[in-house]
Amino acid sequence: MLDVETAYLQCEQVIKQHSKTFFKAFSLLPKDKKQAVWAVYAFCRIVDDIVDEGHSPHEELHQFEMNFKKFLKGSIPHDAHEFMWIALKDAFKKYQLEEAAFFDMIKGQRMDLVKTKYYSMDEVVTYSYHVASSVGLMLLPILAPDKVNELREGAIALGLGMQITNILRDVGEDLDRDRMYLPKELMDRYQYHVRDLEMAVINPAFITLWEHMAQEAEGYYLKALETMHYYPLSARTPVKASALLYREILTIIRKKNYQVFTEKQFVTNEEKSMILESISG
Repeated sequence: MLDVETAYLQCEQVIKQHSKTFFKAFSLLPKDKKQAVWAVYAFCRIVDDIVDEGHSPHEELHQFEMNFKKFLKGSIPHDAHEFMWIALKDAFKKYQLEEAAFFDMIKGQRMDLVKTKYYSMDEVVTYSYHVASSVGLMLLPILAPDKVNELREGAIALGLGMQITNILRDVGEDLDRDRMYLPKELMDRYQYHVRDLEMAVINPAFITLWEHMAQEAEGYYLKALETMHYYPLSARTPVKASALLYREILTIIRKKNYQVFTEKQFVTNEEKSMILESISG
């Protein structure tokens, strides 16, 4: 069996490979907290990859959930993800991690296997809670163990804002996967039709619909920022950076004339540096 340090190093490689921004933001944490974050990230990444890239995702996700239940009872699953289970066991020893949040993440990923269209904003929010807010709830006992209750609603709001931003950025990419997260009730309200979406039409109706959702996301960012001072300083900077960097994606999309069908918009390194400098003090 791998030793704990090697297991954490493998988790670190997962985050380095898949999210350089997230890795950079959280690498300033003290070692124990940083390693625990890497373990949680690896858990989330593995679940996400099962759904998006698995050969038999329903069966693989079910098996993963069964392995997690065994893990919670004290056994280390000897599967391809053994390194993650070893690291996560150490993280669970050091921090009072919320088991329900991990199950919520699995439930959210399962939604992507059974539901490809959303009909109301409430449905989008429920989905966003499960795939994104759950991550914030996993991380809270690591980042701010003494302020979990004070930060809970803010962490949920941040996850909602970030996931709605993902949806607004990835409209074209999701269509390619036969997924439509823009809710039908809003499309009907603003008279933007499914055929328009499939033909990548950017017109005033689309912009109004997009902005409706963007303003909801921005409201969630504001709510998250209200409680940011409860985080210890070492955690406050990366969490606040994550919020501001993600919120900036919405600004970038507006500057690019709402092109979310054929291009993936992102915050440039120069813009990232400016945002990070603005909060470093």
